Amino acid sequence: MKNLVVLGSTGSIGTQTLDVVRDNPELFHVSVLVANRSDELLEKQINEFQPELAVLSDEDAANRLKSRYSGKTKIMGGREAVIEAAVFPEADTVVTSLMGFAGLEPTMAALEARKNIALANKETLVVAGELVMAKAKEMGCTILPVDSEHCALFQCLQGQDRNAVEKLILTASGGPFRGKQASELTEVTKSDVLAHPTWNMGQKITVDSASLVNKGLEVIEAKWLYGVAYDQIQVVVHPQSIVHSMVQYRDGTVMAQLGCTDMRLPIQYALTYPERVESRFPRVDFYELGKLTFEKPDMDTFRGLKLAFEAGKTGGTMPCVMNAANEVAVEAFLKGKSGFLKIYDLIENAMNKAEVVYNPTLEQLLEADKWAREITRQELSKL
Repeated sequence: MKNLVVLGSTGSIGTQTLDVVRDNPELFHVSVLVANRSDELLEKQINEFQPELAVLSDEDAANRLKSRYSGKTKIMGGREAVIEAAVFPEADTVVTSLMGFAGLEPTMAALEARKNIALANKETLVVAGELVMAKAKEMGCTILPVDSEHCALFQCLQGQDRNAVEKLILTASGGPFRGKQASELTEVTKSDVLAHPTWNMGQKITVDSASLVNKGLEVIEAKWLYGVAYDQIQVVVHPQSIVHSMVQYRDGTVMAQLGCTDMRLPIQYALTYPERVESRFPRVDFYELGKLTFEKPDMDTFRGLKLAFEAGKTGGTMPCVMNAANEVAVEAFLKGKSGFLKIYDLIENAMNKAEVVYNPTLEQLLEADKWAREITRQELSKL
């Protein structure tokens, strides 16, 4: 039985992780649950899964929960408590599904404590891929991807010579605005952006999917997970979202992983690898499917993908700057303080003003993140 820490248990990936646990009680025990401020949902999860520890990073939310909870689970609050949760002694696997940059420090702490990682927080590798992968190697830890695209690549690479890889092909749904021009996106609303055609995700990731920033973050993540060059990574738009990603080998063979649009499938695979266990998840019905189509992404309209390639190729602290600016820009859009296309301008502004530090330490990455957020907020204040 694996003992799990679930970082971000009340979010989209976290709740689906608990679905997998619920279906496989003989395989998993939840030792720790960590959330941001959703104390009521966390309390329900505590009552069901009976973890030894539960943490809310928001201390006010933690105090609310402490005031009414009388069970056996220890309740803690604050940033340091999140780190403590990530290194919980009895746990062996940490599911990192905290949103954004906030996932980096607990992931590094978990690796330092020799915990295996089921990685759903792509920003961890975007911001600090070199540091994270080096630490995993040093400590003998496994990092298994939970993202459907990276789980697909991981499966297509099993049993193959990595030196024979010619290209990694990441698929993208194209989001709700596939085929649109920039002139058609000037007045799009929050509800327009959040109407994803194939996936049910959290708001931030859904906005990133619409802008193709999310696919750009996955490109940078792929570079670190699989040790390839950026010119070996291709993005192709696949509206049906059935082919989750592909690997092309030097002999011309292409291996693809297919499945329904259900995040529980890659979550379960990451948690049970190298085993494949039975699941109740939906199956692809090829009689009903009809056709699979593929298109070239429009990186002029959806500049998030192009900016991510540029940030990744620049290296150093630039991906960190790009990610931080995007997080602030998306938050502003979701709060109605900025337009959808402004996200690209804000990212580009921060990248243009950044002084890149190469081979950065964790402290320098934290500084770059802070700087980029402040620059982006300053730019937003002019609107």
